[in-house]
Amino acid sequence: MTRALPAVRLRVPTHEDAVVWHRIFADPDVMEFQGGRPAELSVYEELTARQRRHDAERGFCLWTVLDESGAVIGFTGAQPWEREWGPTGETEIGWRLARRFWGRGYVTAAARQTLERVRAAGVADVVAMVDARNTRSIAVTRRLGMRLAETYTTPVSRREGHCYRLAL
Repeated sequence: MTRALPAVRLRVPTHEDAVVWHRIFADPDVMEFQGGRPAELSVYEELTARQRRHDAERGFCLWTVLDESGAVIGFTGAQPWEREWGPTGETEIGWRLARRFWGRGYVTAAARQTLERVRAAGVADVVAMVDARNTRSIAVTRRLGMRLAETYTTPVSRREGHCYRLAL
């Protein structure tokens, strides 16, 4: 029997969300596959500002995820893959959640809403770039119906990265 997913709400990130993201993503477990170290507050201030621009220009972004009580628990959404390696120019979906919310279906619920929103914005297909060791995120890609399409070696960490694809 499949368990019901929790109710989540997605909204365009506010400037205040940068402070919350900075706090909840300071956990080394959360950052294990994003370089292993917490980012400075200024990184999240720039990230939330960029996401507001993406939403205004494209109709999608990395949205702030709110739980049933309205608390900020992370982000999920989509943005252009702008690196010089990997699926350059394609729309990548992604997620990051506070550690205490892992394993409870929040990411899957939010990622499904993301797919609906990017489809409505006219995006035909999406990718998800996942560290090959990140079994939790790989499981999410499978629940979304994504398929492994390519494998890359990341230029800085020299780790294996998987590119999952889904036609919308």
